[in-house]
Amino acid sequence: MYPLRLTALAKPLVFGGQAIARHLGKTGLPQWSIAETWECSDVSGAVATVQEGPLAGRSLRQVVADRPEELMGPGWSGTRFPVLTKFIDASGALPVHLHADDEAARRLEGQPNGKTEAWHILDAAPGATALCGVREGVTAHELRTALEAQESDRVLRRLPVRAGRTVHVPGGTPHSFGPATLVHEIEQTSDIQQHAMRWNMEDGSPVGDEEFAANLDMLMRQVDLASRPEFTPGLRIAAGDGVERVFLTASRHFALERWTAGTAEPLRHAFATAQILTNVGAPVRVRSGAWSGEPGRAETVLLPAVLGEVEVTGPADVLLGYLPGLDRDVRAPLLAAGYALPVIRSLTAGAPSTRDGGGERDQAAG
Repeated sequence: MYPLRLTALAKPLVFGGQAIARHLGKTGLPQWSIAETWECSDVSGAVATVQEGPLAGRSLRQVVADRPEELMGPGWSGTRFPVLTKFIDASGALPVHLHADDEAARRLEGQPNGKTEAWHILDAAPGATALCGVREGVTAHELRTALEAQESDRVLRRLPVRAGRTVHVPGGTPHSFGPATLVHEIEQTSDIQQHAMRWNMEDGSPVGDEEFAANLDMLMRQVDLASRPEFTPGLRIAAGDGVERVFLTASRHFALERWTAGTAEPLRHAFATAQILTNVGAPVRVRSGAWSGEPGRAETVLLPAVLGEVEVTGPADVLLGYLPGLDRDVRAPLLAAGYALPVIRSLTAGAPSTRDGGGERDQAAG
């Protein structure tokens, strides 16, 4: 096994623009407006393919099936890679929508899991905002009435958005962000969603009355009126001379960190579960196992668990997303750095959804 460069799917939805290419510097994109690039995906119909090396041409799902423990760590089993990552260019506003949590996905959608997600803000215009969660005291009837009238601000919380902040959005939380917002999103592997808009995000075409009513019916069956997430700056750890590690969000579904390094010493990180390394800065030199390469701007490399370590030569600014063993991968390093348990718990405040059972069960080995 070796670091896997994967194909990235570009989606030209109506709220997109050119920021993924122009601001992040991602190459190889079509000239038209792009709303999303799916950087690491095992979603049916959008499964990434390995681009180079002995596994070139194999789908990520094939790699999961053939070598699950080498990819994910000892004791892991599953049929799909469990974490999905994206860049999202909200040059325009996303439609108001929600994703089912695990319980609702199984009960109402016939899917094995829901889609809890987190947004890490890479760039946002002054005054940018996001809708995230239902205002306290709003009833289900009031929510539906306002959504029918397309008056979301009457019932949803509008939060300020700033670059560098992260929000964990449990399944069942109504939300939207944009315009003028650039996001790295990490989430469960799923594409289920319910919209509350009169237009389709694929092409802007109108949604008819019957379809709109059916969409609202399903949304109201899945909404969590109590979910009110907040943006957080993350928890920082000094990890070397000029090397900083920031825990942005963590739950049983996924964790996301942002690492930066200067030139005094490289970023060095040991791991026991697959790491999705996404470069959000200038091109960097990466070494893992016997492999070395240079991910360019806005490129992603999947590091299999069996490799065990990665070294990134700075200047570097990279994101690491993964399926955590919470005690091993999150709590232990934060406790060792001097953070108290209540502060560590605040990193995952509001996650997972109350309807997912309320616990933080580890899904990775350890």
